[in-house]
Amino acid sequence: MANNTFFEIHNAYFLGNYQQCIQAAENLKCKDDEEKAERDSFMYRSFIAQGKHALVLSEIPQTTTNLTLKCLRRLAEYYNKPSEHATLMAKLDSEIKSADVSNENYCFLTSLIYINENDYENALRLLNNCSSMEGYATTIFVLLKIDRVDLAMKQLKILQEIDEDVTITQLALAWVNAAVGKEKLKDAFYIYQELMDKYGETVQLLVSQASCLIQQERYEEASTILVNAQQKDSDNAEVIINLLMLDSKLSGKANEKRGRLISQMKQFHAGHPWTIAYTAKETLFDRLCSESNA
Repeated sequence: MANNTFFEIHNAYFLGNYQQCIQAAENLKCKDDEEKAERDSFMYRSFIAQGKHALVLSEIPQTTTNLTLKCLRRLAEYYNKPSEHATLMAKLDSEIKSADVSNENYCFLTSLIYINENDYENALRLLNNCSSMEGYATTIFVLLKIDRVDLAMKQLKILQEIDEDVTITQLALAWVNAAVGKEKLKDAFYIYQELMDKYGETVQLLVSQASCLIQQERYEEASTILVNAQQKDSDNAEVIINLLMLDSKLSGKANEKRGRLISQMKQFHAGHPWTIAYTAKETLFDRLCSESNA
């Protein structure tokens, strides 16, 4: 893990407190190019997480030769124009075949795009070159996505051996506990609670708690937490998705509220994997209906 100079930046980002991360990064005086690259990575990723893709594109020139900045600009371009994902991915697929995988910033930042594309094979191939704690934690996240809890546990042990008390390790432990399920869901819930007690509530932590409760079928408690999260950020994709899931559990049938939430996802998160999958199902349904009426 980086030294204490970056503690506030790392902590704020991992907890989902992106504005605090940006402010800490802006106030940081970097000693060398390596520190500047790390600061820029967290600051610009925070802007991207806030949906400020255009701001990142305006600050990082298209002609930059700095590899970290080039990757950050591409990440912003990816989220800024969902309609151009296919073109960008075709270029990226070709690029990584001959890329310099010794550059950890390149591997990590590029893996984030593949994760959003649900291309976990390429994501893991890139993450295999990352030795930072965030790299290990992201590997755990991906392994859980493909239901390899056993491998995720092995990666978790590596993190715990480095530092078991830092936020990123505690979050990774909570992810693994949530994936294991059953009684471990309670452990995950309390890890998120301890982090909130220590650092304050964030939408990310609240959504994670609600997810634990939904898996335990404690829907009313989950609803209370999600309403709190919605009040903090009404357009947050993960809040909307969990509200949709909760609404389907509580009401069963389609309703005006669910339709409104789906419209929000389509309008504000067109490039989100959930929206892409939902739109594909809608298109398929419409085509089948058209064929049956022909």
